Amino acid sequence: MIKRFWAGVALSLTAIHASGQTYPTKPIRIVLPFGPGGIADITTRTIAPKMSEALGQQFVVENMPGAGGIRAAEAVAKAEPDGHTLLLLTNGNAVSQALFKSLPYDPVNDFAMISTVGYFSLVIVTRPESPAKTLQQAIAIAKANPGKMNIGTITPGGTQHLAGELFRSTAGIDALVVPHKTTGEVIIAARNGNVDLAVDFIAPLLSSIKAGALRPLAVTAAKRFPGLPDVPTAIEAGVAGYDVASWNAMAAPAKTPRAVIERLNQELRKAIASPEVQKRFAELGVDGRTSTPGELREFFVSESQRWAKVVEAAKIPKQ
Repeated sequence: MIKRFWAGVALSLTAIHASGQTYPTKPIRIVLPFGPGGIADITTRTIAPKMSEALGQQFVVENMPGAGGIRAAEAVAKAEPDGHTLLLLTNGNAVSQALFKSLPYDPVNDFAMISTVGYFSLVIVTRPESPAKTLQQAIAIAKANPGKMNIGTITPGGTQHLAGELFRSTAGIDALVVPHKTTGEVIIAARNGNVDLAVDFIAPLLSSIKAGALRPLAVTAAKRFPGLPDVPTAIEAGVAGYDVASWNAMAAPAKTPRAVIERLNQELRKAIASPEVQKRFAELGVDGRTSTPGELREFFVSESQRWAKVVEAAKIPKQ
C-alpha cells in the first residue's frame, strides 16, 4: 500500500514536470481588460514577441475592455488551466472587490499568480501661471482656503481618481476631486484653471509638460521618473507615505500546473530584462520589474486592502 502511494506521488510529480517541459502546445492568449493603444496594451505587445520567441508559440493579445475589467478577468478565471490563456492583471483588479457588490470570480483564489510586469507613476501638475511653484506651496494654499481647491482626474473609481483621493487625505487638505471623462479634458481643465491640480499618468501628460503647458509638481511613485529627473516624488516634496504607482502583472487560471507557472515566470523575467524591452519601457515611463508568484500574491492582497480603505474614505458607492 505504501509503495503504491509513493509510486502514485512519483507519477504525479513526473506528470507535472513533463507538463512544464512540453508546454506550450498551441498559441497562448493574453487577455487585456483595456482597449488597444494604451500603456497596458503597448507594454504587453512589447513583451509578447520575446515570450513567443522563447516558448516557440505565438502570443495573441486579446483586448477585452469594459465592465471595470470584470469581463476579461472572468474569461481567464473560467478558462482551461493549462497555461494557454493568461490575464494581464492590473491594480484595477485589486480595487474591484471594493468597488463592486459582487464579482463572478474570486480575485485572489481564482488565479495563479505569475509575476509583476511593470510599474508606472502618475504626476501631479498645475498650470504654468499657478501661484503654487511646489507641491508644498499647493498644499499650503489648499489649507489656507479649505474646500476651494479642485483636483482634476479621470474615471471615478479608477487609478487616477483614487490617487487624487489618497493625495487629498494623505496631505490632510479639504479639497474636491473632480473626475473627467478623458485625459484630454483633464489637461484642458488644468491649463485653463478650471482645476487647481491634476493627477494622471505621466505618458499622456509628458508632451504638455515638456512644452511648458503644464507645470509638474511631483511624481506619485516612491522614486523619480528618469524622463523628468528634476521633478521630486511626492514623498520628497513632503507628503510622507504617499507612494502610488499603477502596475501590471501576469496571471493564469487557478490550478494551472506549477511547472507551467514557473516556466512562464522564468521566460517573463528574461523578456523584461532584455535591452529592447527595457528601452521601450523607459520611453513609456514604465519601470519593468518582475517578482516571484508568491511575492505577487502578497502584493495583490496588500493592494486590495489599501485601495479598499481609500474607496471607503472617499465614500464611492459600490456598483
